[in-house]
Amino acid sequence: MAFVNDNYCNLKDSYLFSQIAQKVNAYVAEHPEKKVIRMGIGDVTLPLAPAVIDAMQKAVAEMGVKETFRGYGPEQGYDFLHEAIVKYYAGFGVTLASDEIFISDGAKSDCGNITDIFSNANTILIPDPVYPVYLDTNIMCGRKIVYMDGKPENNFLPMPDDSVKADIIYLCSPNNPTGAVYTKEQLEAWVAYALKNDAVILYDAAYEAFVDDPAIPRSIFVVEDARKCAIELCSLSKTAGFTGTRCGYTVVPHALVRKTESGKELELNKMWLRRQTTKFNGVPYIIQRGAEAVFSEQGQKECREMLAFYKENARIMAEGLRRKGIKFYGGTHSPYIWLQCPQGMSSWEFFDFLLEKLAVVGTPGAGFGAMGEGYFRLSAFGSRENTIDATYSKTILKTII
Repeated sequence: MAFVNDNYCNLKDSYLFSQIAQKVNAYVAEHPEKKVIRMGIGDVTLPLAPAVIDAMQKAVAEMGVKETFRGYGPEQGYDFLHEAIVKYYAGFGVTLASDEIFISDGAKSDCGNITDIFSNANTILIPDPVYPVYLDTNIMCGRKIVYMDGKPENNFLPMPDDSVKADIIYLCSPNNPTGAVYTKEQLEAWVAYALKNDAVILYDAAYEAFVDDPAIPRSIFVVEDARKCAIELCSLSKTAGFTGTRCGYTVVPHALVRKTESGKELELNKMWLRRQTTKFNGVPYIIQRGAEAVFSEQGQKECREMLAFYKENARIMAEGLRRKGIKFYGGTHSPYIWLQCPQGMSSWEFFDFLLEKLAVVGTPGAGFGAMGEGYFRLSAFGSRENTIDATYSKTILKTII
């Protein structure tokens, strides 16, 4: 008999955003005349930058010529994209070696797959509320999971607790879903904790490009000795609109070394390379040429304009909430607004209320963990018209007072 993984019995019946999609699709089927404003899933709405499109079109043309056609590429990515990312990191004070970078089809995949190189005996420390992939991935493996509570008292930025021992720590800054951002001093505390406990930090920097303040880290590697305890995962989905194009990267420093349960010392960079060359065939050449263009001077200019558009959406929502005295987090160095549900509503009650009464879709905080109950996430990735409409014309603010 072929037995299946019984850890799947411990998962919720469906992934958070699949559950939201089912509810929205049912509403649309019942009310085809309604205009639904989607501020839930963090999917971008602006097209790819012209520099990216131009680079991809040239790459497509290359694939149609025998002399420039490309077949299998390196599983860890082409050198030209590595070099572009090395230069990009140097722009905010981080020096990387080219072979510390691994190109992937996005941070979500790597967040789940990176755990292949770790023992299931590890204890996992996860913030709550949290991006569901961190939690579900480790439930699937049957690992022990402990939580650190994000709450108003710590501005949804949990800090190390010496009484809690963990082996793998998930951090996300700017945070999804709360929009909270760690300072350098706070990250230094986490690095110190990881080094003290021989732990590894899995640092999700998918939203780093939304950071405006040079004092706020865009990479955990601005912290001294972070190379000895951290892996950084990043994505072009939000920074360059690659949600449908799929490209990201993970940085695994050579200095990051840990032991097996039998005591053998291994370099995690080599382990991840071995994993990727075995299980992953790499990101298509055409996509990587587009990604390279993201980091060009013109690509950065165009992507900054795109980010500025979403940041203005966040500002509009934040200003509207602020005028009404509604408590919220995020919206400054983040495309997300994290607000408290009104009138004692649960997260899903508020979700249903907004959908049924206003045809507006957000994300229930409970879907991000127990500490998210009573909170709600709004995304700034919509159109300007829909952002203003949802914030003012549809009177969300009046409704939730």
